Amino acid sequence: MSMKSLHMMAVDFGASSGRAVTGEFDGERLSIQEIHRFANEPVQLGERLHWDFLKLFHELKRGIAKARQQLGRTPASIAVDTWGVDYGLVDPKGRLIGNPYHYRDLRSEPAMKEAIRLIPETELYARTGIQSSSINTVYQLFAEEQLRLEQNAGDWRMLFMPDLFHYYLSGVMANEYTIASTSGMLDAIKRDWSTAILDALSLPQSLLSPVIMPGTRLGAIRPDICSELSIEAMPVIAASGHDTAAAVASIPADDGHYAFISSGTWSLMGIELDEPVLTERSKQLFFSNEGGADGKIRLLKNIMGLWLLQECRRFWAVEGPDLSFSELMEMAQNAPKNSSYIDAGDTVFLPPGNMPQRIQEYCRASGQSVPQTRPEIVRCILESLAFKYGQTLNEIEELTGKRLERIHMVGGGIQNRLLCQLTANVTGKTVIAGPVEATSIGNLMMQAKAHGEVNHLAEIREIVRRSFPPEIYMPEDVEEWEDRYRRYDQLLVLQKTNGY
Repeated sequence: MSMKSLHMMAVDFGASSGRAVTGEFDGERLSIQEIHRFANEPVQLGERLHWDFLKLFHELKRGIAKARQQLGRTPASIAVDTWGVDYGLVDPKGRLIGNPYHYRDLRSEPAMKEAIRLIPETELYARTGIQSSSINTVYQLFAEEQLRLEQNAGDWRMLFMPDLFHYYLSGVMANEYTIASTSGMLDAIKRDWSTAILDALSLPQSLLSPVIMPGTRLGAIRPDICSELSIEAMPVIAASGHDTAAAVASIPADDGHYAFISSGTWSLMGIELDEPVLTERSKQLFFSNEGGADGKIRLLKNIMGLWLLQECRRFWAVEGPDLSFSELMEMAQNAPKNSSYIDAGDTVFLPPGNMPQRIQEYCRASGQSVPQTRPEIVRCILESLAFKYGQTLNEIEELTGKRLERIHMVGGGIQNRLLCQLTANVTGKTVIAGPVEATSIGNLMMQAKAHGEVNHLAEIREIVRRSFPPEIYMPEDVEEWEDRYRRYDQLLVLQKTNGY
């Protein structure tokens, strides 16, 4: 390692907000500082829902200018990570062909139904390891009829959101592995595009760029941007383009005997493997295989997460009083032990709007006692999430044949200490919580790898352990929680049988 401090910049675009972070790596430890935060709001234009890429790119440049001002010099490099599946189209002259569609735009729903008549979902999963959803890139592209008919589109290029930002920063087109793996078009074993899928759906192969591994240098910031922002040319690095892949790269683990939970609005729970799991059973259990740093596979399931609590708080704020999350947690901590549970994977909880009422209706319909007060509802949510984590952990062990010893939780959700402790209680596993800023840290450390300051993923994780000491939660009252989990499991069986 070099003894000279390395100052880098990470830009993390989430589905509702974005931020720019600087990181200083001194060869032993990493420190980070947020320098710019901004909203990321979709735009409805007629019948279509878009991302405002022009605004987001403007905010990205503002972040670069602030980093230059804060550091007193241009950062050594920059990398962008974003949510998955969405993309932009670029014409032969490098011009953006309209603002990118939002994954919630409805155009891909009928396209999905048409596409699976041409290539069945079972074949798609066997090749890509990705669960079918109308938001998947493969169905979004199939909805772009002009692409399939190749009318004026023979020389167009498709770039996923982080790739699109990197292109307009550097002028280099490429599709980074972790973000490409979310598309439903990448062969999970070969780690390259599946020509069989593209041919079956008449999607031109010329649309796609070469797949590059995380930590690849793309090029330098374009001269016009350097002139505009009064900065020196700095490398643009494809670190880990998918935000969850970046978060998992920062898990402070020292071996492979663990599951991970990237906790926030959604909970992504899974395990890191060398090869994908493409069985009928993994498809039946709704697991996907996504790419990770160093060519790893993240076998994971998407769970509703703290969306349930966020929606309850939003509804209660209108009724008043507007209580903070910490106030709600304190009330829930002191509430009587819960006796009602929900399935945090049920789609009834997916839309926004009056979440408390939906939780109460679910409990009533399933013959349980109905939580009435805010503390009771919060407790119901958190215990149900912990039970969902326990169920998912059992499924991971079944699919992999591994006995997992602990759970690493990262992301903003770990600030909910009650949820961390409940997860330890329900699973009977040690929970290691941290870091909170996992995505930005993973982004920055993959940049450090591209600079030659670290050599591999294990070294990155050792540095994260040293730089951001985690908090440990040990299981408590294990026998009691095992008994309560059995009751939760029976509830899910009844739900499937009775259809509520």
